[in-house]
Amino acid sequence: MHTTGSITQLVGGRLTGPDDIALTGVQTLSAADENQLAFISDPRYAPQWANARCRAVLVNRGIALPPRNGAAAIEVENADLAMALVLEMFAPQPHLPGAGVHPSAVIDGSAVLGKDVRIGPLCVIGPRVWVGDGCILHASVNLMADCAIGSDCELFPGVVIGQRCTLGDRCILHPNVNIGADGFGYRPDPRKKTPVKIPQIGVVRIGSDVELGAGACIDRGKFAATVVGDHCKIDNLVQIGHNCVLGPCVLIAGMTGIAGSVTIEAGAVLGGAVHVGDHLTIGAGAQVAGGTQLMHSVPAGETWAGSPGQPIRDAARQELALRKLPEVLKQLKRGG
Repeated sequence: MHTTGSITQLVGGRLTGPDDIALTGVQTLSAADENQLAFISDPRYAPQWANARCRAVLVNRGIALPPRNGAAAIEVENADLAMALVLEMFAPQPHLPGAGVHPSAVIDGSAVLGKDVRIGPLCVIGPRVWVGDGCILHASVNLMADCAIGSDCELFPGVVIGQRCTLGDRCILHPNVNIGADGFGYRPDPRKKTPVKIPQIGVVRIGSDVELGAGACIDRGKFAATVVGDHCKIDNLVQIGHNCVLGPCVLIAGMTGIAGSVTIEAGAVLGGAVHVGDHLTIGAGAQVAGGTQLMHSVPAGETWAGSPGQPIRDAARQELALRKLPEVLKQLKRGG
């Protein structure tokens, strides 16, 4: 059983109130019952604590809470990060394929499987594929010829890794991720009425500790490699075009589309539904707001927004001007 005392010890926090409140799970402050732990990382929500049903809360240091008899507050430096530890503790045991290879899986005789692998039903592992130690392949994963995945990776149902593509250690690929489809390469031919397909003979190289959300697609290079660096985290339904190069620790939110030959340097962050034109560079530590349409490179450390994308202060000024435009037009008509 988990208590306010044991959780305080886990997160290295400071407890105010009883240390013996039993906790069965976590929930938002507005929905948590008396046996669930909530969290407050924004002072705007602190007043809700006074009337909350829950009796225990994780709270950022420095946020003043209304006093409550019989309730416990666990003060931490960062409630969001502390809650990550707590969620791991309360997480239900995941269902995994059985140890070894499921009888319905199709494994080419030249493939090499590491120790302690779990290969689920209907998986297909092609010629000369390498699967590292401790990997988990859920149902219907397809590893095509000559690809390789490192140790302790987990691939969820429907993942496809194309020929000659590679994956580092400890990667997580959520359902229906596709690695190594052809890049979108076509050129007009004056002699024909249809576009000519440009062969895509490169590969995809993905580093270690990378997580790819459901439905993410990363295209192979035209003749070199599309590269995703270590510790990148990419959300659902993100498209990364051929010959893109992502440095380490890049974060990309869902529905973002990145055209070919884009460079995204270390630690850059892209919000949801960002569109990035081809051959651009997003500098180290740069941030791009959700919905931005980038047609120019972003210098390192800057924050851009808008359509077309531009430094966020310029985008904000333009947005403010557009909001005032209807009134300005009315004034011009009255003056005319």
